[in-house]
Amino acid sequence: MDRRFLTVLGVSLLFALVVSSIFYQMTSRAGRRTDKGKVETSAVVAAAHALGVGVQIKPGDVKLVRVPRDRVPAGAFANIEEVVGRPVVSNILADEPVVAARLADRGSGFGLAPVIPPGMRAVAVKVNEVVGVAGFVLPGMRVDVLATVRPPGDAGARISTILQNVPVLSAGQQLQPDSSGRAVNVPVVTLLVTPEQAEILTLAGNEGRIQLVLRNSADAATDKTTGRDMTELYGRARPAPAAAPAAPRPPEPPRVSAPPPEEPPEEVVVIRGTTRSVERIGAGSGH
Repeated sequence: MDRRFLTVLGVSLLFALVVSSIFYQMTSRAGRRTDKGKVETSAVVAAAHALGVGVQIKPGDVKLVRVPRDRVPAGAFANIEEVVGRPVVSNILADEPVVAARLADRGSGFGLAPVIPPGMRAVAVKVNEVVGVAGFVLPGMRVDVLATVRPPGDAGARISTILQNVPVLSAGQQLQPDSSGRAVNVPVVTLLVTPEQAEILTLAGNEGRIQLVLRNSADAATDKTTGRDMTELYGRARPAPAAAPAAPRPPEPPRVSAPPPEEPPEEVVVIRGTTRSVERIGAGSGH
């Protein structure tokens, strides 16, 4: 066999061996980098579609998705059974992970009830187009409450601000504004109040008329108002408040009159010859 051919064949084999070795090393390194860059994921419960406030979650409302383990939000759930039957208290978008802060406890009810914080009350107020600020009262807004009543003993009506900076829970059947943000005239507005405010609001609604006054939600200040009487609309001064009846005075002890002072006896000068004497005329004088 030709010696030159053997030399070329050996060099070719050696070159092929070197190339194969380099290719193997590169492939091994790429595989190791792929293994090192593999991201670990965890199963998380997410919304299958948008869930609004007051919705009680059903199995078809949620799904399991896998997200990177370092991106699992706090309060997330790994099992669908953990969220089924729990009401939503804050809007959840489609494909958004469901967290505990967006849900109420199971058995707390559905609709408006889970949205009421502990210690607060929801009171419904009847309104019309005028009283409801022409329909611009929407859930999440804040209002002042005015009451027009006729106090006992007063000739005219009186209007006063009885509550200020009260949040609106719902307007009609709506627990949240619609996507377009349009206002809809509704017959009932539900307000979130304390138990004491609920008593005031109910009494004012039974004894007079209630009107809602819309305010800026960023304005949390409360103003002290004195109210207005019907007479002030006609330019008359407000009648002065009737003075409270004076408390009965205790009976005075009977007065004891002092005895009149005794009158001094009268004196008479008597002259008998050269004798001069003074005689008294009065009690004990014998005359």
